[in-house]
Amino acid sequence: MAVPFPELDGDALESNRRPESPEDHGFNEEGIPILPDIPTGAHHEASSGGLFFSPDDTESRQLPPSPPPLPENTGSSLDPPEYDLSSEEDVGPVVGIDLGTTFSCVAVWEGGRPCVIANNMGNRTTPSWASFHSDNVFVGEAARAKASRNPQCAVYDAKRVIGRKWSDTSVQESLRLWPFSLAEHRGNCAFQIGSQLYTPEEVSAYVLAKMKHAAEDYLGRKIKKAVVTVPAYFNDAQRQATLDAATIADLEVARIINEPTAAALAYGLEKTEGDDSLQTLLVYDLGGGTLDVTILVLDGGVFEVKSTSGDTNLGGQDFDNKLVEHFLPEVKAQCGVDITDNKAKAMKKLRDACQVLKHNLSHSETATIEVDALINGKDFDSSLSREKFVEITHSLLERCLKPVKQALQDARMSADEIDEAVLIGGSTRIVRVQQLLEEMFPGKKLSKKINPDEAVAMGAAIQGANLSRAYETKDPRLVGITLMDVTPLSLGIELASGKMSTIIPRNTTIPYSHTRVYKNNEDYQTKAIVEVFEGEEKYTKNNRLLGKFTLPGLPPKRRGQVQIPISFTVDANGVLEVVACVSGEEGTTKRLVIQKDKGLLTEDDIQRKAKILAKWERKCRAEKLN
Repeated sequence: MAVPFPELDGDALESNRRPESPEDHGFNEEGIPILPDIPTGAHHEASSGGLFFSPDDTESRQLPPSPPPLPENTGSSLDPPEYDLSSEEDVGPVVGIDLGTTFSCVAVWEGGRPCVIANNMGNRTTPSWASFHSDNVFVGEAARAKASRNPQCAVYDAKRVIGRKWSDTSVQESLRLWPFSLAEHRGNCAFQIGSQLYTPEEVSAYVLAKMKHAAEDYLGRKIKKAVVTVPAYFNDAQRQATLDAATIADLEVARIINEPTAAALAYGLEKTEGDDSLQTLLVYDLGGGTLDVTILVLDGGVFEVKSTSGDTNLGGQDFDNKLVEHFLPEVKAQCGVDITDNKAKAMKKLRDACQVLKHNLSHSETATIEVDALINGKDFDSSLSREKFVEITHSLLERCLKPVKQALQDARMSADEIDEAVLIGGSTRIVRVQQLLEEMFPGKKLSKKINPDEAVAMGAAIQGANLSRAYETKDPRLVGITLMDVTPLSLGIELASGKMSTIIPRNTTIPYSHTRVYKNNEDYQTKAIVEVFEGEEKYTKNNRLLGKFTLPGLPPKRRGQVQIPISFTVDANGVLEVVACVSGEEGTTKRLVIQKDKGLLTEDDIQRKAKILAKWERKCRAEKLN
């Protein structure tokens, strides 16, 4: 019999109950969730299939911060020897890839510094676009160019839907403004081009392959390993989906690191050279589709993340959407047509013009928008002031500071304790965003020393070189660099009351493992249901279900007589593994492991898509395409 976990009785919980306050509901006056202190040995209510928590049986382990070193490379990074790109033996250096919402970037450690690699068009960043046609797939600039003629074949914003369910509110709200079609596929999102469906993982894989090609062309060697960055607030499913995309692109991910942490590595490497003083940084990363805020302490070569927060539905694209919505009535008035009605070319033209307008407002008080032959040969023109732009995007600007307040609260710091705020991501060029940060950190410097479009890839390259120990003897600047990141969301199991029982709180330094021992709740219970969630809400119905499994084999004993350890382990990539064990009378143990969200791609899907992409890569090499 499998039954839900019970709540412990009131007497058992009373010793750990905090005084009643508004914060007991999980939010302060500004609507920011409160992270409760979890006292050692505290009684926890439990759910997951008829178990309750034994407070005396708990174990935590801080795992080593780095995996075993990768095999050493041969040759000098300054003067690389000739390599056969078809060779499977030489994997070359570990490159760093910033897989961005709107643009992507690749870098490598070379000559004692991170070096950004230009693509075949000579550009240091590549549009995260793919255009699918019957005879070929175009990526980057080529895909965006194809979109002018065939917008229904070109897709972008894969990062905004990767790892998300079709029912996700943010997905549904964006459908009207995308010129391409999105469809439901196994409960998840897929891009629809004609009768074909392409998953976000597949689209991202083509972009990753494009980055890999650029690195191989530059270095003259085959690239097999990469450090890939993701938004700090990406959940487990989004991280797993990114790993799947890399696998499809024939890339082994040496490490997934959070984007603001990568940027801090790039900033800190220059900042700390010859300066061992302790410094507290706030990295503010507002990109094309996501906002991340990370607070970390630099102490010599140690980069210790104290907290991270963010909004995975806030970025430059959202500001573009507001502008598009603002101008649509004017377009209809001037041109006499509602271009949201299956007019993909016109929508793309308007969106492109709105992006230019937004950029121009970063250095001008007023900017114009002009679109020749927008629809039916009719032109469209208008203008917008910076003041009006702030009014139009007011709801977005309000959201820009909420993760900052959350990160400060989680780090238990005040704004005065931040030494410097580092701006990353192209959308930090929006003047009002900078003004809001200056108001929040009066007298503090907003650092713009590193290129906001390239800093993340540079930091990933530093981490890649750090993981590839072959560099250490050549580049002393890498020696001693230690990255200590955190998990962005709390992880736990469901209680019988529907409440969340946290096992690993958010902002726990990773890699990390924690075990708690539960006991059977019912007499002669033979199995238990373990449901794993992530999130900060008090009730699991408002958090995200990562997975569940039934644990069989409980020996038929009276309530509380069977011990069931449940271990949560978050690896250096921020990916969760859950293990539940059953100790029988003979001391035997049965184990079940949750390693992937079952809603993502299957192994067969991944291998099939990888073969298709590999064939495309060979064609690109042979015909010098993309």
